[in-house]
Amino acid sequence: MTYLTHEVVLTFILRVILGILFFFQGYDKVFKLGISGVRSFFREEMRGKNIPDGLLGFSAYLTSYIELIGGALLIVGLFKTWALYLLGLDLIIVCGAFSLLKPMWDMQLLFPRLLLLAMLLYLPCEWDLISLDQLLSGLTQPE
Repeated sequence: MTYLTHEVVLTFILRVILGILFFFQGYDKVFKLGISGVRSFFREEMRGKNIPDGLLGFSAYLTSYIELIGGALLIVGLFKTWALYLLGLDLIIVCGAFSLLKPMWDMQLLFPRLLLLAMLLYLPCEWDLISLDQLLSGLTQPE
């Protein structure tokens, strides 16, 4: 029988908070601003930086959906490791884009996400018991 320990609850809280942060960031980009709005913003900001428009469009699309879907997956705890890897890739892309825009940019939005992501990747998977991954793995194991 598995008990809820401080470690299990901590891992759940960290994962859900990170998921919420990314999900709503992606939600705003996909449904409120729209991918074309995100693309237009970066096109305007990157003017004169010689970044191909196709790359800007692809990056806007990719990062927006990674944030939306990856955040949702973290909230429910499904495919957590892959979601964390993709969200890490998202942070790398965002860091590169903002560094091109302004080399000394404010990391106040990126740093908490990076720290939470690093903590979740570092914590033992055995602590993440409150998740769909855990529920589904329990259903498939023989008794």
